[in-house]
Amino acid sequence: MKRRVSKSLLEWKSSPGRMPLIINGARQVGKTYIVEQFGKEHYEHVLYLNMEIEATLCKFIETELSPKKIIQYLEATKMQEIVPSKTLIFFDEIQACERALTALKYFCEQTPEHHIIAAGSLSGVAINREKYSFPVGKVNEINMYPLDFEEFLWAMNMVNLAEEIKSRNYSGT
Repeated sequence: MKRRVSKSLLEWKSSPGRMPLIINGARQVGKTYIVEQFGKEHYEHVLYLNMEIEATLCKFIETELSPKKIIQYLEATKMQEIVPSKTLIFFDEIQACERALTALKYFCEQTPEHHIIAAGSLSGVAINREKYSFPVGKVNEINMYPLDFEEFLWAMNMVNLAEEIKSRNYSGT
C-alpha cells in the first residue's frame, strides 16, 4: 500500500547525513506495516524488534548503551548477521523501552553506518521524553497520520480518480 510517508523513508535512506529515524504516530495508523514493507523493498534483511515483547533485549539495553555491543547481542540472540546499509534494524513500540530511545543517540554518534528506524505512539514517546534522555539532534523524526482520502483511493486502486480530484479546483461552491 502506498503512503505519503514512503517518500520520506526513501529520502531518509539516501541522505548522507542520515541519523536513526523515529516515526511517531497514533496507534493503528500503519507504522509497523509501512516500515516492514519499506524494509522488504529496499534492504536485503530486516531485523524486527518489538520492544513490548523483547523483555531480555530491554534488560540488556538497561545496562548497555554501546551500539557495537547491542549489535553483537542482537546478532547472537537473533542468529542474524547485521550488515551496515544492507540490514534495516527496526525497533517497534520503542516507547516500551525507554533506554532504547537513549541508545539511538549513540548509534548516531558511534555507528552511523547502521540504518535504524524506531516507531512508537506519540503519547508514549512524549512520556519518555519527560523521564529519560531523548536524543535531541541525534535522530530524524517524522509523523505518520491515518490514511487520508487520497491514500485511501490509492489503496482501493483508484489512482485515476485521485488524480482527477487533485486536478480540479474545487472552491466548495
